[in-house]
Amino acid sequence: MHRILIFFTCLLFSLPCFAQSDESAPLIIGTKVAPPFVIKEEDGTFSGISIELWQRIAEEMGLQYEFRETTLSGLISGLQDGTLDVSVAALTVTAKREQQIDFTHPFHTTGLAIAVARKESSVFDMFQRLFSWKFLLVIAALCGLLLLVGVLLWVAERRRNQAMFGGSPAEGIGSSFWWAAVTMTTVGYGDKAPITPAGRIVGLVWMFAGLIIVSSFTAAITTSLTVSQLDSRVRGLEDLPNVRVATVNNSVSAEFLRNNGIGFSTQPNLVAATEGLANGQFQAVVYDRPILLHLSHQQYPKRTDVLAETFERQDYAIAVSQDSPLRGPLNLALLRVIADDEWQTVLTRYLGNDHH
Repeated sequence: MHRILIFFTCLLFSLPCFAQSDESAPLIIGTKVAPPFVIKEEDGTFSGISIELWQRIAEEMGLQYEFRETTLSGLISGLQDGTLDVSVAALTVTAKREQQIDFTHPFHTTGLAIAVARKESSVFDMFQRLFSWKFLLVIAALCGLLLLVGVLLWVAERRRNQAMFGGSPAEGIGSSFWWAAVTMTTVGYGDKAPITPAGRIVGLVWMFAGLIIVSSFTAAITTSLTVSQLDSRVRGLEDLPNVRVATVNNSVSAEFLRNNGIGFSTQPNLVAATEGLANGQFQAVVYDRPILLHLSHQQYPKRTDVLAETFERQDYAIAVSQDSPLRGPLNLALLRVIADDEWQTVLTRYLGNDHH
């Protein structure tokens, strides 16, 4: 009877029995570098969102531990063969993994995203965009509007203002076109001006309309000539089947691409994939959005960019072996940590406002 009582007492308080059974044997925590969730510092220590989360949980539970760096597949196999007690990284919960190991409640929800190469504008690119059919179409539409305003002014002024808008219809409309152009651009030479009430109404309306048109047109030109252009072949998920795509081997993004029939090349890590993207080896890299954003901003700020589209929800969680007695106590501690206002400060420090 006494032994049965001890057994159920340990079962009820499984974590304390587990954690304190051998003070000299700390928990082995598997991790994998995936900034900003796991960052390896120059001195070999780890920092990042997942690391700080675990440190807070361990402090609350009074756990002793040591980190062991491994691969993505090692985070799972280590739990299965007992070489790891817990895996803490940017580990996504999937049905396949759930059959092999157990997960805590998610601590961060995100999705997959697409990184593309950023193409800096050159003089050739500038002229190419300047004389593109879209740009010339805008110029033609503007000229058509100037002609319409010029005709309206000529109709109103042709009889009483022969000195400025007289002569043949072609000469009168030409003069009105000139007036509309200098008025729109606020140059206002003053060589021509309407004198009839109808003409002045046309002029007044055109003055205010011209301010709006010029502002919009100037912004469009500036954007066209100065802004770095992304790879025009990749604008979203629907373009991936037609370009060279890369992702990390054995990742959730690789599984997503495979399930959707999208061809891709696998790389050993995200740095290699992004380097290939920046060098033109690939046209798109698919991976978890916050990790892509961090790498793009920190190491390739002028060579790559991440598209706004997010797809295929990803839930990050802490992993333990199946039926591990740690899972329940970890869940309670995790929920308390992420509910604290200080945790939002941690997320903002690493992710900016992208986590909202």
